[in-house]
Amino acid sequence: MRILGINALFHDPAAALVIDGRTVAAAEEERFSRRKHGKRPLPFSAWELPELAAAWCLKRAGLRPQDVDAVAYSFDPALARPADAMGLDDPWDHLRLTYAREAPGFLRTALPGLDPGAVRFVPHHMAHAASGAFAAPDAGDCSVLVLDGRGERASHLAARRVGDRLEPLHAQDLPHSLGLVYEELTEHLGFLRSSDEFKVMALASHGTPRMLPELRRHVYPTGDGGFHATGVPWHELCAPRRPDEPWSRDHADVAASAQAVLEETLLDLVRWLHGRTHDRVLTLAGGVALNCVANSRVAREGPFSRVWVQPAAGDAGTALGGALLLSAGAGDEPEPMTGADLGRDWSDAELGAWLKTAAVPFERPADIAATVARTLADNGVVAWFQGRGEYGPRALGHRSLLAHPGHAGNLERLNDVKGREQFRPVAPMVLADRAAEIFDGPLPSPYMLFVHDVAPAWRDRVPAVVHVDGTARVQTVDAAREPLVARMLGEFERLTGLPVVVNTSLNTAGRPMVDDPRDALECFGSSPVDLLAIGPYAV
Repeated sequence: MRILGINALFHDPAAALVIDGRTVAAAEEERFSRRKHGKRPLPFSAWELPELAAAWCLKRAGLRPQDVDAVAYSFDPALARPADAMGLDDPWDHLRLTYAREAPGFLRTALPGLDPGAVRFVPHHMAHAASGAFAAPDAGDCSVLVLDGRGERASHLAARRVGDRLEPLHAQDLPHSLGLVYEELTEHLGFLRSSDEFKVMALASHGTPRMLPELRRHVYPTGDGGFHATGVPWHELCAPRRPDEPWSRDHADVAASAQAVLEETLLDLVRWLHGRTHDRVLTLAGGVALNCVANSRVAREGPFSRVWVQPAAGDAGTALGGALLLSAGAGDEPEPMTGADLGRDWSDAELGAWLKTAAVPFERPADIAATVARTLADNGVVAWFQGRGEYGPRALGHRSLLAHPGHAGNLERLNDVKGREQFRPVAPMVLADRAAEIFDGPLPSPYMLFVHDVAPAWRDRVPAVVHVDGTARVQTVDAAREPLVARMLGEFERLTGLPVVVNTSLNTAGRPMVDDPRDALECFGSSPVDLLAIGPYAV
């Protein structure tokens, strides 16, 4: 079966293609349109489709729209209720439902030749759940927990994978939503809602959870696999912050308190789920699963032996999950993900042609990995553009900015390069077989979705990647799967004695991650970056 997955309704529109159970391609629309998150999550934008991403997925497989057997659209309007009936203040939500119902016709227009009768509405949280349970490697029968802002009428799903089926166990109805509570705080703190929640997580490390008792009155588990999460009086806890003003101690403390109550509630949900399934493996999906601090606490204190998080845990991942769910239902055994590098790539010849057209001076060194390692050892900043683009929000060694971790000033330097807040950390990249001697936490960690305590003996050696609380969001590198990155890390260690390199996303604030060669050249030309390593070429 050839199944195209589509996420479109709320935010992070994306497309994925699954053929006979194998994920062939997956990409977010923002990487093509260059609009951060593809669009704003407003009812008025719900009609917008990931048409560029979808067309590319089909092209990657040499398919035409009429060759597709089914299209999985990751929202089922038949399950939805009016917003006011769910206790939500969203007077234009009915537009979303209208656009969802008309999605088959919209898709036929966007992808000429597509049969609108091939479109299948997949429940939003089931698509999230499938993106975890069916994509996780070596999971077998496993538990899955989904938490986000909202779906059709719920904000949470606890389920279990049994063979090629997903069995729902419990869902939390709206308006109770851990995701929406966190979004509300994001807006209260002057950040962009449904976009900047990770900034709240970073800010939380600078505060103390002194407001936790008050928050527990509004956010708490109910003991039956669900939770209460609504009505938090943010204005009573601290004054709102304007986007252009500095953060205060109160702002950091309310962020720390919200992070703590999220973690407490999540742990209760995880323990309830394990009590029902007694599985060894837990998979996580939904936007809340991008909270790597909470993920680490679940892995450390929860009852499951292993926790796996979908790297595209936000709504973009429902494109893949919806396609995997339909594929499994059609009898195709879903194959696990082997990596997040599911996007576009270019041949060496194509990259060389781009550079010649741009008329920039470049060379082709004998080994681009060694050239990059030398530049990093000399404390240069490198833009690293290699292989297929990543699916999801993390740069994982394909579209990255790299730097020397041994200079504490490189944190401020990179935040300046990217034009972002100085309280935000950057991440370490390390070979998987070296990680345990430096970082304590869930390993391996290939998708940068957990935080790890940095060993005291290493904190002064790699200060650029150590957050204010002594942790780091680690990416481990499998040398067999990422030989070029591994070679660069090995050469850097030979030159510096450090097996770690700073890795952050190749973009500037408010812009999507770089995806194609033009994006790479534009970012390189407009930023104080010393070297662009694009394929085998050094610019």
